[in-house]
Amino acid sequence: MTKEIKWHNILVDRRAELEALDTVSADARNAVELDQSKVGRLSRIDAMQRQAMNKAVALRRRQEIARIDSALVRLEDGEFGYCMKCGEDIEIKRLELNPASLNCAKCAK
Repeated sequence: MTKEIKWHNILVDRRAELEALDTVSADARNAVELDQSKVGRLSRIDAMQRQAMNKAVALRRRQEIARIDSALVRLEDGEFGYCMKCGEDIEIKRLELNPASLNCAKCAK
């Protein structure tokens, strides 16, 4: 397996995982029931807090998906694995932790 295919598979698998998590957690982002006769005040506050946290997690997932899409484009263009600032190779350990990394460790500081 070539290096490009390996990274492509890793990126596509991670994207699919994020999309699946987003689908599963969609209900947690739905509107909170505000009817006081059905739910107590503290329960509503707790539900609104959980909803806000779930929306924030969903936003982070969408941002990661966008970074993955960008990495896939760089992979197709032959620019994957090179720092966007200095042009040097991004360390393999850094790519293994986050295959969508844009910069080497030195430039990411």
